[in-house]
Amino acid sequence: MAATLTISSKNYSSWSFRGWLLCKMAGLDITEKVVDIDDPAARAELLLLSPSFLTPKLEHDGLTVWDTLSIAEYLAELKPAAHLLPSDPKARAHCRSISGEMHSGFFNLRSALPMNLKARFPGFKVWTGAKPDIEHVCAIWRDCLARYGGPYLFGKAPSMADAMYAPVCTRFVTYDVKLDPVCAAYCDTIGAWEPVAAWTEAAKAEPDEMEELEAEF
Repeated sequence: MAATLTISSKNYSSWSFRGWLLCKMAGLDITEKVVDIDDPAARAELLLLSPSFLTPKLEHDGLTVWDTLSIAEYLAELKPAAHLLPSDPKARAHCRSISGEMHSGFFNLRSALPMNLKARFPGFKVWTGAKPDIEHVCAIWRDCLARYGGPYLFGKAPSMADAMYAPVCTRFVTYDVKLDPVCAAYCDTIGAWEPVAAWTEAAKAEPDEMEELEAEF
């Protein structure tokens, strides 16, 4: 059964990116409905002024699910064969924990390094307040990759957690964040992941720009 996923900018919206990735991972047949970035609610979400109930929003089988983590849990239950969550109960709890942490935390990282897939800022000076967030993200990655063997956070195949952290990888590339070899290799893995590459190409083709996210850099 076809589903509709409401998203906003592919270049700027990390939450739309996550929701779309999760749908692709689940093998859900989706029609994209794009909200104009001039929509006040969409702009507020992209500028980190308030959460948006518009994007991402999944409509499927008479049900509407919004909020990326809720979409992730819905798809994990709907498509268990897609293995959005690990099969081992302890790994599954761990995956939920770091996904939830990404969902609700790292505000300084989001503010200092807004998603912008088209842009590149070599030698970008990262705001001091964002550095602890970057270090913590990298610590999560190193722990998962060592514990589960990589190349994805929970082993050989992508999970919900990889969808949640994929936009962070793109931020690190955009702003030339210096990473240790383990974390740099993980970012390369995510960048080469087929749905991430497809989203990135679509983002580069978008004509729209948000002056507020371009002028300061």
